[in-house]
Amino acid sequence: MRIPLSWLREYAPVPADATAEDVMADLVKVGFEEEDVHRPSDELSGPIVVGQVLSMESETHSNGKTVNWCQVRVVPEGQTQTLTGKGIEESGVQGIICGAHNFVPGDKVVVTLPGAVLPGGFAITARKTYGHKSAGMIASVKELGIGDDHGGILVLSTLGLDPEIGTDAMELLGLYDQAAEVNVTPDRGYGFSIRGIAREYCHATGNSFDDFVLELAAKAPAANAAGFPVKVDDSAPIHGNSGCTRFVTRKVTGFDASAPVPTWMSSRLRLAGVRSISLAVDISNYVMLETGQPLHFYDADKLDGSIIVRRASAGEKLTTLDEKERELHAEDLLITDASGPIGLAGVMGGASTEVSESTSSILIEAARFDEVSIARTARRHKLTSEASKRFERGVDPQIQAAAAQRAVDLLVELGGATVEEGVTDFGDAFEPTVVELPNAYTASRVGINYTPEQVTQTLTEIGASVEAGESAYRVTVPSWRPDITDKEDLTEEVARLVGYDQIPSTLPVAPPGRGYTVEQTVRRRVLNSLAAAGSVEVFAYPFVSADDNNLWASASANETVESIKLANPIAENTGWMRRSLLPGLTTVLKRNTARGFRNLAIFETGYVFIPKAELGVESIPGLGQKPADDVLEAINAGLPEQPRYIAGLFAGTDTEATPGVTPRAYDWQDAVDAVRLISSVTGVEIVISQGTHQAFHPGRTAALSLADGTHLGYAGELHPKLLATTDMPERTAAYELNFSALIEAKTGVIEATGIFGYPATNQNVALIVDADIPASDIKAALAEGAGDLLEDIRVFDDYRGTGIEEGKKSVAFTLRFRADDRTLTADEASAAREAAVAVTAERFGATQR
Repeated sequence: MRIPLSWLREYAPVPADATAEDVMADLVKVGFEEEDVHRPSDELSGPIVVGQVLSMESETHSNGKTVNWCQVRVVPEGQTQTLTGKGIEESGVQGIICGAHNFVPGDKVVVTLPGAVLPGGFAITARKTYGHKSAGMIASVKELGIGDDHGGILVLSTLGLDPEIGTDAMELLGLYDQAAEVNVTPDRGYGFSIRGIAREYCHATGNSFDDFVLELAAKAPAANAAGFPVKVDDSAPIHGNSGCTRFVTRKVTGFDASAPVPTWMSSRLRLAGVRSISLAVDISNYVMLETGQPLHFYDADKLDGSIIVRRASAGEKLTTLDEKERELHAEDLLITDASGPIGLAGVMGGASTEVSESTSSILIEAARFDEVSIARTARRHKLTSEASKRFERGVDPQIQAAAAQRAVDLLVELGGATVEEGVTDFGDAFEPTVVELPNAYTASRVGINYTPEQVTQTLTEIGASVEAGESAYRVTVPSWRPDITDKEDLTEEVARLVGYDQIPSTLPVAPPGRGYTVEQTVRRRVLNSLAAAGSVEVFAYPFVSADDNNLWASASANETVESIKLANPIAENTGWMRRSLLPGLTTVLKRNTARGFRNLAIFETGYVFIPKAELGVESIPGLGQKPADDVLEAINAGLPEQPRYIAGLFAGTDTEATPGVTPRAYDWQDAVDAVRLISSVTGVEIVISQGTHQAFHPGRTAALSLADGTHLGYAGELHPKLLATTDMPERTAAYELNFSALIEAKTGVIEATGIFGYPATNQNVALIVDADIPASDIKAALAEGAGDLLEDIRVFDDYRGTGIEEGKKSVAFTLRFRADDRTLTADEASAAREAAVAVTAERFGATQR
């Protein structure tokens, strides 16, 4: 909302020397946000004065252009020129070349003298042009920055002005005025008016506010039988609320449509961001900005019969004031007469009844329309207007008669109109909202012990009626505050007007036993560890194709995986909810490699969606109210299972090639190591064994599971054929596991390993076993037989070939032994190793190599 300061001063005690910045600083105190300052004098400076054309000689030059050589008096005859500057004549008569032809000798015009600066940094100087020394410029409204008309110069008589020669034209045209612009939040629609801003300014500065609307309302006559016939017939109210709750009309005749718009009005409208069009239109806009009540003026002679407010019918059309024909919707609220629709109620009028240069009789409409209805119509037709912006936020239901009276007064005063006696005032009596505010509630919510006097005075200042009771205040909310509906809103008003700066800053103390959940803690630890190990977290698109789900979510080929299809996908080829994270990760990988990134280690954690036997519910609750608990339970029961997964990809090499460094290509070991890191960080053992999956390399795939056999996922290198057909790097490793299942398996905290006081001793053993026995099984048997002295065991060799019987393999392990209370002897370590080997011999028939 732009607030011209001269306008605000009419209704609030704004100091004469206050700037737009000062006004905004005060309004910030009561919750408005600063937006901008609009000050014409920032781009326009004098000397700019009123001049009178004494003579003009028409000259046609060789370029074909006809100009006028003018003599213009800028100082009253007989007086001395007091302005000084290069090019300013002491005689008070300036010679000026002018290319416009819409004036004659004797006309009073605006003259920009040498030394003046016009918008855009255009400096006026005395210069030789068309064979004459031109010392100044006769200005148009566009050159002055007060309009768009550049077709001719501004003749002051067209504005109804006859000022003295030499008068400061900037003061005459209101160009020293300035406007403060503030942001009005959706719940404070009253702020879209000078009335509302003046009230808030008085709150901010501690002054009382005299509501000028009350005087207008008292002056407005009551409805009578001579009023213009109006009927409201809303057969399809939205949410049960009638589209029109009040409709006031007044009529004037004998209006002079050619009467000029006074400069005080046009300059205020301009500063408020509204273009001056004609006297009737400008009065309508002026009253709207002043009171907050949108008006509509009809050419009364163009109306056909009575006015009916109703919803649109199928197939109806309307040409609005912007000359666009609009297809109407059944929810659109219309203003109609016997000819059909003549306006979109609360949004924009129709072209058929608009006021024009020939209008002499005007019917004034001041109505109140339903917020939801107007908002929907404005958005449906992409037609946001100043009127709809106010109606959809809520207009004071008691201001219509006062606003119509203000319009009537201006039409009579400025346009010479005559008021007819007829008055229409359709609507029910206004029922104010009454809110109970418990005495101690405000203090408990804000943290300040407001006194009863502070609460009562503050609420009275906003226009409320307050009755103090034993346990609560009974507050009758003013009609212009539809946003106040409960005790929380009243509390906010008290806090706002007493001062946000009075609210103490107290840091909250976290209650004991709170903080991250186990799942949050583990997840953060895993993500941080993977990032520290060199992987980059990414976020992929969660919707995939059916083929992607079949490929990645099933270990077996040619198997159809049950998936959830979106009802309205963005793209048909990605219309299913993912069953795996790897389709999205491979897309990210391909996009980055296509852009020149060759070495990539990426990972993602997120939900996958597994359908249940029954999905969804028969019906979805409507908007506007909270569903019952049993309805919410049914909705939640119809949701798919959504376990969290974690997955990663490796492609390229682990380092960049540099002198003396040979990069190592990523392979299955990196995927398995990432899984081992996750296992270590979570403290949950992940069993890694040989596995198969249609998307992974047949011989380089590990199946991942918990110790109890619960399947978690897979790790390894992706299938070479898959990589070739999908344009991925020829060696790409991947892992994916069920992160939720892993977290659920966590049973306790991870204990740090103590500091060792005694040295360890290593023993190696190579065992020959059947080739189909997994190394992990052998490792488990060795650990079982080695006893408590065993600290660590690792595989360091797997050999098959010369010297080893066919169908057999040699697997070599390093066993590390350590005692807590002494240094182990070689005999003790050897005995432990032999005990471990004995278990493998018994269980697998293993022999030492």
